[in-house]
Amino acid sequence: MPSQEQLLKVIEIQTEIVKAGLDLGEVMALVVERTLDLIDADGAVIELAQEGDMVYAAASGIAGPHLGLRLRQANSLSGMCVESGSILRSDDTEHDLRVDQAACRRIGLRSMIVMPLKFDNKVVGVLKAMSEQPRAFRVQDEALLGLLSDLVAAAMHFATQLDSDQLFQKATHDGLTDLANRSLFMDRLRKVVARRSRDGRPAGVLMIDMDGLKQLNDTFGHRVGDAALREVARRLRTASRESDTVARLGGDEFAMLLTPVDQPTSIDTAVQRLYSSVVGPFNYEDRAHELSVSIGAACLPEDSDDIEQLLEVADRRMYSAKQARRHRRTDSIGH
Repeated sequence: MPSQEQLLKVIEIQTEIVKAGLDLGEVMALVVERTLDLIDADGAVIELAQEGDMVYAAASGIAGPHLGLRLRQANSLSGMCVESGSILRSDDTEHDLRVDQAACRRIGLRSMIVMPLKFDNKVVGVLKAMSEQPRAFRVQDEALLGLLSDLVAAAMHFATQLDSDQLFQKATHDGLTDLANRSLFMDRLRKVVARRSRDGRPAGVLMIDMDGLKQLNDTFGHRVGDAALREVARRLRTASRESDTVARLGGDEFAMLLTPVDQPTSIDTAVQRLYSSVVGPFNYEDRAHELSVSIGAACLPEDSDDIEQLLEVADRRMYSAKQARRHRRTDSIGH
């Protein structure tokens, strides 16, 4: 049986979810993060079944860099868990024919527990805890993981009273802005990178940071800050093309995947279009607030054809743009 300390940790997680009013994507991200400490795992992931694939919708630890990854449901322990609805455990993936050994080696896991996630009496995904060591988990860990899966199932229930077809939408979109969330953004970025190796078409990645959100929250309250975030999201969506993906990664961070692009210069044109569309006054409750963003861009494959490096380049350029905007504001005040 789980210890009293471990049960208290589960209650703390449940309380944190209730107090924060988290949306489904945030609940899943919180659960996989807390799984690491709760059962001493090296990684955790929530995979959702979609169109024959298992999609990494939330990931932490050694699984964190693989957020958005898609693996075939067939011939995997996760897929078998979805089909059987049973808790499954692999004590050593190197000697277990049920697992996708190539995927396990890519992530670096040697043992795992896979717990079914049920929604509306149907298994829609799994909660998986993983370790870099063989035979790392015990029966007690299965019980704790089961309690966490119940929390996710409850979040799924309250996120949608519709049917399971709506579940993936709720799990992959930001609750405040209805933009794609981080997991869906990474899923689509991985697809674009894979497709680029076949058709050779370039793509653009933009990292977008909303300026001044903390000051808005501190001065006028989170209600105004949330309204400003929704307005930034609306302006970004309006200025994007149907083929682009606009996402809120969390807090004041947004991102955009531009596809297709004809040449790197068209990415610069898109950045200028976004600045023109987003920057400007926003009227809320009879008061005008200035909205602004800082944007950094990277081009696939010109800057990199590696996902992590591509995001790092765009992020670094975004911070450079933010610093430049701060200097311009300081200089204008000084003069």
